[in-house]
Amino acid sequence: MSEHLIHTITQFIASIGIPVVFETIKAETFVPGILINKGTLVVDEDRLLYPGDLLHEAGHIAVAFPADREVMYGDIGAMTEKNQSDGEEMMAIAWSYAACVHLNIDPAIVFHPYGYKGSSDWYLEQYGSGNMLYLPLLQWAGFCYDASNAEKNGAQPYPAMIRWLRK
Repeated sequence: MSEHLIHTITQFIASIGIPVVFETIKAETFVPGILINKGTLVVDEDRLLYPGDLLHEAGHIAVAFPADREVMYGDIGAMTEKNQSDGEEMMAIAWSYAACVHLNIDPAIVFHPYGYKGSSDWYLEQYGSGNMLYLPLLQWAGFCYDASNAEKNGAQPYPAMIRWLRK
């Protein structure tokens, strides 16, 4: 596993305001080597299988409201039905794609074959063909603009972001 890639990703995550801690995780985790604990991304490098998972899990933290970040723990998808009903999973996917573009990382690192319930190739095809999945949700939450709103606001369109953390 590329230590440089892990360093690049975790430095970015920390730089946007999500704490990153490297330590041994004794309990089983939903994503190997990663634990979300009260808005902090805990990373066990010895158990981490896919560095791209760091961006997706950070995306869950980033798209949550600040008060919700403080109570997040473990398997965020299973933590509450609210996660699915308000689009946070979809926003985390779009957020992680934008982070790949920002970091100039191949999106296949995030959308690897062992994640996304067998749909990783589909996500890569969609984003690769310019279909910016879940962009309306990210725009609604104040993270970015679509092309027409970016022009009106003098900003770059998604996948460029105007902020990385939900307010």
